[in-house]
Amino acid sequence: MPLITERVEQARNGANDKVICRMPSGWAVMGDVQFLPGYCLLLPDPVVASLNDLAPQARAIYLLDMVRIGDAVLEATGALRINYEILGNSEPELHCHLFPRYASEPDDKRSMPVWFYDWKTALPYAEETHGNLRKKIAQLLNAVLEASS
Repeated sequence: MPLITERVEQARNGANDKVICRMPSGWAVMGDVQFLPGYCLLLPDPVVASLNDLAPQARAIYLLDMVRIGDAVLEATGALRINYEILGNSEPELHCHLFPRYASEPDDKRSMPVWFYDWKTALPYAEETHGNLRKKIAQLLNAVLEASS
């Protein structure tokens, strides 16, 4: 089973410990690694191959959810900005990476794409370490979602 499909199935079944919350377009989840605290993804539900495979209204909802997550991560972390990346080259299913960027990042990394970090030695997501941040992002997102319904 492809990775994004697997993660969405786990989220549906309550078996994905990285779930932040259910969004109108899919699932907000914490990244597997947290070299930048607050790194998240938006996984669509249902899973599609690319943003172009969504109908116009579904595209708009997905992109709005993406920005809502970014707003919550900015508020929860105090990051300078959010980098949004929809790639799909190695995992050919729609998913958006949301990377908070910080003034405290090393000079040689701060202005570079996050792919220049060493992902293999990055701190893995752990509920004991990152759970409070996940919950804070969830609280902020749930407040926005409740206000918009």
